[in-house]
Amino acid sequence: MGNKLIYVADDEENIRKLVKNFLESAEYDVKEFETGDLLYDEFMRTECDLVILDIMMPGSNGFEICAKLREKSIVPIIMLTARDTDADYIKGITLGGDDYFTKPFSPMSLLMRVKAIFRRIELEKTQRVVSDQEEKSEHVIQFGDISIDLNSKMVFIDEMEMGITPYEYNMLVYLFENKEKAISREEILDMVWGYNSEVETRAADDTVKRLRKKLSDSNVAIETVWGFGFRLNIKEKN
Repeated sequence: MGNKLIYVADDEENIRKLVKNFLESAEYDVKEFETGDLLYDEFMRTECDLVILDIMMPGSNGFEICAKLREKSIVPIIMLTARDTDADYIKGITLGGDDYFTKPFSPMSLLMRVKAIFRRIELEKTQRVVSDQEEKSEHVIQFGDISIDLNSKMVFIDEMEMGITPYEYNMLVYLFENKEKAISREEILDMVWGYNSEVETRAADDTVKRLRKKLSDSNVAIETVWGFGFRLNIKEKN
């Protein structure tokens, strides 16, 4: 198997070159593009293993390209932006981006994030070995009115399927598996994203925001344990 292939789209040449040099120094194969449209066209011909996508570019912006990629693939997407606003961050993550960097950023931090994403993907592959002889019911976990089919990676609210991204799914499964206790942000980042304590990211908090919105009709709630992390609970009836 060859090196991981990464596509980078940014209309600033100096940023493209800087990111490409750091990634290639870690033995990744990198293709760079001046626009998101060029990246998308290439992705339709040859899929890559990870996308790094600037938001503000000529033609289709990064949000639009992210949404189009998500219709076709679950490829990890890291968004880049010059605007440090919560609205941009949440929009990028909601559209299916896996993480987010505000310019100027440390290329070493970006490289660490890329490595962590690939480590997590490999870990998921090793954990996906399930015996075909076991009964399907043994692969379904449930809490409240939520059930998760671990084989199909589908989530249901009262038998109604809930659309969910790979990282949302992984976080929800981890919370289900540890529903008897509160889980720290650091533990979630380590177990779901593969990030160590040195990686600064709001990925956990913003994934929780998206999950809460999707669970609004469920009797299951993700509660914040202030200053620590999160835990699952059943909503109290009014």
